[in-house]
Amino acid sequence: MTLQMCEEAAMAAIALQATRRRPESRQTQATVLRPLDPDVVSAAIPAFFIGRNGAGLWVAREANGRVGGLFLFRSSAVDFANRQSRPTRCALVFPAETFELDIENRGNPLIMAAATRQLLARVAARLRT
Repeated sequence: MTLQMCEEAAMAAIALQATRRRPESRQTQATVLRPLDPDVVSAAIPAFFIGRNGAGLWVAREANGRVGGLFLFRSSAVDFANRQSRPTRCALVFPAETFELDIENRGNPLIMAAATRQLLARVAARLRT
């Protein structure tokens, strides 16, 4: 099995999971991420939001919007956050709602918005037949 086939299988599984979510869990608008209250996390500690976007991909976004990325796996998003906050660790925040990456994708370079849409369209077409 080639790397491309593995990636397509992973994306198909994510797309299938996204289509099987309950309708009440879907949102028409993405959640707006706001900076964390200084009483919750010290300004000296970097904080990252880790969660899923509408397509089911994992998103890691620094709380102040300095860096972020898209990933296939949760562990990859967490690793990205930890690498970006070196030499110290970071606080991880896992919002319950989905949110979109609103800055440049510095995560998995293979995940492109157009490619994701095309793949999801192909998967949806296959599911209908």
